[in-house]
Amino acid sequence: MELVEKKEKKNFDFVDTIRCISMIGIVFEHCAAGGTGLYRSSFFDTVVETSVIQSFKFSTIAFFLIGGFLINHKFQEYTAGQYLKNRFRSTIKPWLFWLLIYVALMVLDRYVAYLRGGDDVLATNFFGYVWDRFVFGIFYTSSWFVLNFLICICILLLFKRYLYSWGLGVSLALLSLIYSLNIYHQWFLSTHSTALFGFVFYLWLGVMLNRYFEVVMSSIRKTSWFVLISVVVLLFALAIAESFALVQMESKDAYNTLRITNVLYSFGMFALLLKIGALDFLQRNFEPRKTTFGIYLVHFVVVVRLLPLIFQPLKLDLEAYSVWQNTGIHILRFFIVYGVSFLMVRLIQKTRFKWIIGN
Repeated sequence: MELVEKKEKKNFDFVDTIRCISMIGIVFEHCAAGGTGLYRSSFFDTVVETSVIQSFKFSTIAFFLIGGFLINHKFQEYTAGQYLKNRFRSTIKPWLFWLLIYVALMVLDRYVAYLRGGDDVLATNFFGYVWDRFVFGIFYTSSWFVLNFLICICILLLFKRYLYSWGLGVSLALLSLIYSLNIYHQWFLSTHSTALFGFVFYLWLGVMLNRYFEVVMSSIRKTSWFVLISVVVLLFALAIAESFALVQMESKDAYNTLRITNVLYSFGMFALLLKIGALDFLQRNFEPRKTTFGIYLVHFVVVVRLLPLIFQPLKLDLEAYSVWQNTGIHILRFFIVYGVSFLMVRLIQKTRFKWIIGN
């Protein structure tokens, strides 16, 4: 019994480590200083910019893999109704709270503008503006992935009887591949909000990782550090090359998470993180199991409303700056957003309102 308990704890430590690193990467990605493709006139600057953006592009897929890993046993312990009831109670309420906070802050911003003689949208179309911001917050901000994640879970529950079927996995992989090819062919909009079924495969793959965890870990342990790191570096370079090619094609989605090379890079990074295992200093200082979801909920509001208050008065001309200056601004924005979000989550945890961060 003691050995089993130690083994389970080790698994959860590894989960928390990857969850923490993935959330850092997701926040970093959302703190980009400017739009993509600023440096098309310079090959070197484009490569540098692409490398910075690509570095953490594994985070979203890694998060879905971890999500699948965690829900495997829950699917077996609870009925579909029980699981969804518990999941929606702990997820939808806090998600909706921060979505409404975002809308309220946007309304406040327009009200201040109105008092200063700016646009009068609140006076002429108040409910229309509120609805527009609500829809925008759901589908065109990072909050979309909370709803997307729940939809992916519901899809797996619909096929719970075939959950461990490789046929189901192949079908879901083909769906994801369609989104990967669509980046080039534009059969439909390639924005993240349209990728409704593009991430179910990675959730399913996480379920299978849990089922065959010892087999997977045995293979990873046998793989040398040199080989694994070399593979990750190669996949990183291929992902950069694909983004660079898409930039040259003037693609509006050159850094899409579902690019085939990025999917492979994400798998490589995930394998590397599995080999690294649990990092105690992350557990002690960041408490990812308690803070990760809260940081995700809070950070998009901080990005949308706090960062403009800090940076707009500075009137930064990002297109005139060097790639190094913009990278520095990107990193500064990340530290502000992650630091403020983490601090807010820790403070909220000490109050009776901790339900708003999923605790």
